[in-house]
Parts: sequence; structure tokens; C-alpha cells
Amino acid sequence: MNPIIKVIIPAFNEEDSIGLVIHEIPNEISEIIVVSNHSTDKTESVAKNAGAIVLREEKMGYGYACLKGLDYIAAQKCTPEIIVFLDGDYSDYPEELTKIVAPIINQDIDMVIGARDKKLREPGSMTVPQIFGNWLATTLMRLFFGAKFTDLGPFRAIKYDKLLELNMQDKTYGWTVEMQLKAIKKRFSYVEVPVRYKKRIGVSKVSGTIKGAIFAGVKILSWIFKYSFQ
Repeated sequence: MNPIIKVIIPAFNEEDSIGLVIHEIPNEISEIIVVSNHSTDKTESVAKNAGAIVLREEKMGYGYACLKGLDYIAAQKCTPEIIVFLDGDYSDYPEELTKIVAPIINQDIDMVIGARDKKLREPGSMTVPQIFGNWLATTLMRLFFGAKFTDLGPFRAIKYDKLLELNMQDKTYGWTVEMQLKAIKKRFSYVEVPVRYKKRIGVSKVSGTIKGAIFAGVKILSWIFKYSFQ
């Protein structure tokens, strides 16, 4: 029997990409949930027409959007076994979702991170701040916690019951690193799966601006140092 898998896609003004993302997600997925993070374009209508459940989160922040999706899932009668997080900008390859969830299904791994392998990345798909930020964060996680992560990639899968156990709190850019740090602390099993990565459609709300890159960096480092003293 196939596990129940639900996908959460935070999206802010992704009308040009969200339909492509939804259409390329494998058919065996139980439910696709797009959380419009105060979008002002046609993101919501495009996502609905593509077959997704569409929620709206007025408070700006990646974590706010993810938590909105989880609140929706918690209120449903059908409890999933696996939650997948995927960006709505078409920088990932949605069809690789099957590869992302495979270690959970076949090896009983708790969490899987889609690592944007340098050899598989399209040139220019990650900005210099992204590359440096990932290197710094994963290096500190290795030094402080013995972690084996190489990326904070947003394309990831985790067992639903394990995700609930993490009691996620971050409302903005620290969501991904919070999940990984808490998983380490709780000794969850995890693996990275190399994934392809391409230039996103549109401008990044984080790495595409100086303000966004700095704020994201501060949030990520604050989570690392917070946990290093616990």
C-alpha cells in the first residue's frame, strides 16, 4: 500500500511558475497544498486551476506559509505519512519528488534533504550569497553538532509524525535550518539526496535582494548559535 504523501508549496507571486510546478509533481501524491503568502498576482487562481488546494497566509514569511499548510493538514481526517516541502519558483525538478521520498519509504529514514549538488546545478542557479550561506551554515553545523549536511535545500521530505515532534517555530527564513538542527538534536535518521537545480522563474525574494540575503543569513546563524549553547 502506497503511503499518503502531501506536498506543501509556499508561494509569493509565482503566477508564471506555480502551474508548471504542480503539473510536474508525480500523480501518486495525495494532495498538493499551495500556500499563497500574500500574493498580489494570479498565483492563487493558477494554482487552483492546476488542481491544488490553495490557502492564503497574510503574514509574510516562509515559515508562516509552511505552518499554515501544516495547520490545514492537522484539521483533516486523513493523516499523511510523509510531508514534502517544495518551492513554487520552478527551480527544483518536481518529478524528483519520487527520489526524495524513496529513502523514507524503502529504508525507514526520518528526513530527506534534496541537496543541490554542484555537478547537477545549472550555472547561475544559485547566487553567491546562497552558496556562501549554505557553506557557512553546514560547516558550523558539522563543527558544533557533527552533522553531515551539505545543503539547506528547501526541497525535502519528512515523516509527518516526526515533523510534529519537532514543534517547528520559525516564521521566516530560519525554517529549513531549524528543521535540520532539531532533527539532529532528536537523533532522527536523515540522508541527503543529490537533486538537480535550475534558474528560478522570477526574482528570488531572499537571495535576490541584499536585505533578504542579510536577514536570511542572520536568521540561520541565530538558530545555529542558539542550539550550540543548549
